[in-house]
Amino acid sequence: MAYPRVLLLLSCFFVLNAHVNAQQDNQKRQVFPHTMPDKKPDFPLSAAMDRMFDYPAPRVQDNELYSQFRFTRPEGFDYNGGDGTISRRDPTRPILVDGKYYVWYTKRHTKTPPIGSRNAAQATDEIPSTDWDLADLWYATSSDGFTWQEQGVAVPRPAKPHPGSRSVATPDILVWEGKYYLYYQAFDEPSGLNGDLCVVTASVADSPNGPWQPVHKTIIGPGPQGDWDQNLIHDPMPIVYKGKIYLYFKSTYNKWPDNRKNYAVAHGLAIAEHPLGPFKKHPMNPISNSGHEAMYFPYKEGVATVITTDGNERNTVQYAEDGVNFNIASVISFPPHAGAPYTPDAFTNTSYGRGISWGLNFFYEGGKGKQYSVLSRFDTDLSLDVNETELKQTWMGLNSNFYFSRGLNKEQKQRAIQRAIKQ
Repeated sequence: MAYPRVLLLLSCFFVLNAHVNAQQDNQKRQVFPHTMPDKKPDFPLSAAMDRMFDYPAPRVQDNELYSQFRFTRPEGFDYNGGDGTISRRDPTRPILVDGKYYVWYTKRHTKTPPIGSRNAAQATDEIPSTDWDLADLWYATSSDGFTWQEQGVAVPRPAKPHPGSRSVATPDILVWEGKYYLYYQAFDEPSGLNGDLCVVTASVADSPNGPWQPVHKTIIGPGPQGDWDQNLIHDPMPIVYKGKIYLYFKSTYNKWPDNRKNYAVAHGLAIAEHPLGPFKKHPMNPISNSGHEAMYFPYKEGVATVITTDGNERNTVQYAEDGVNFNIASVISFPPHAGAPYTPDAFTNTSYGRGISWGLNFFYEGGKGKQYSVLSRFDTDLSLDVNETELKQTWMGLNSNFYFSRGLNKEQKQRAIQRAIKQ
């Protein structure tokens, strides 16, 4: 009865030996092997195959910084029947305090929907120009991250002349030495009137439930005339890294707002030893060349970011060992719009970040003249502690309705017909 086992062992030995011989033969003949190598082969490769080994893993499904995203509509939020008068957008990263999740966000509740940035001159104290005009910062709590209870206003618009008298929007949270800090954009005029001009200011509280005390000053402002960030500072997102506050932000440049169609977007970094500054902008800013939105989180010894929407490197996950010099780690599909990840180690000054697996974002809804925003939950596997194999797959089965919904408008279709006739 021992013969079958011996034969099985012998067959395994020969198969393994043949595999090793084949690999060695491929190396001698300088042919890329059928089995994915763990290390870059020691012979010339095409540019594409060579850079494949610059990613965290040559096979994308093995890359901890690659994932798909899944979206769930949270329960507990009312939008007034979708008439465009209530909007919630730009959430902070959720934090967990005493078994309860907290999130802050931009909420607009106006008598009318926005009239659009191009009509900003017609905006009033009751009529908003944009979706984030005439807004306040609200907050909600949850026990599971899916069902939320809106608690009320956290930070209202202050009186003039304090920053944010027109609107406060796009917050993010920092926990530092037992206190809570909300950073947010402060607008003093209707958005679109002279661009989307604003600065970053902050409010402080001893509890996530408040009360919040505005600092009534600029925490991070635009750079001097001629600098890439001369007009505005948007989307503050802080983490604690190397014992300091690393606050990432966005700005637009390249003649915007004078010629918006040519605008470009990049992200910068400002560093401080205290949450209220002074913040010093990094000398290598901008530290990214893309991304209308981005989310940053500690990862291993460095910092990872998900870059979306704008630029040559949109829809990528990137990593920087020093939190400054980012390189592409993966290319992704359908990332969250304005994502804010739950990041338990965002403020712990960790020496080895664990990544992220869920968070909140927002999507636009409503038709022309009634556009508003709704909060969304996203789930992903950009974490060292999660193993959702389905989220590591690259294939996505989208039906024809998705593609046809992205068809040409009437004018585009007519131009395409005219080009076809002329050819």
